[in-house]
Amino acid sequence: MPHTFVARSFVILGVTAEGRAFRPSDWAERLCGVMAGFRPAGGDVAAHLTFSPYVMPGWRDGVKCVNVDARLYALDPLAWRFVAGFAADNRLQVVWLGPDPRAASGQASDAR
Repeated sequence: MPHTFVARSFVILGVTAEGRAFRPSDWAERLCGVMAGFRPAGGDVAAHLTFSPYVMPGWRDGVKCVNVDARLYALDPLAWRFVAGFAADNRLQVVWLGPDPRAASGQASDAR
């Protein structure tokens, strides 16, 4: 029986799977800048000067990170997959937020 994909919010940490700091040091701002156009309809006239509310840089436990809201998937699934793919391609640590809706069925989680 095929399963339905359910997008989840997640945090990309600026630390590789090997435990090294990801470079360049402004990686989070660059990634969020690329994603700045993905926002809810209707916003402020100067919205193009801000990050998307769905892909925001930040800090988690002293580590630079990017917070990705699951609502990005509803707006543009390819944009959500791009950000998830960026993390996977660069072997960055990811913290998934909220329960995995497939955990109860025993299906493995797959971000991409």
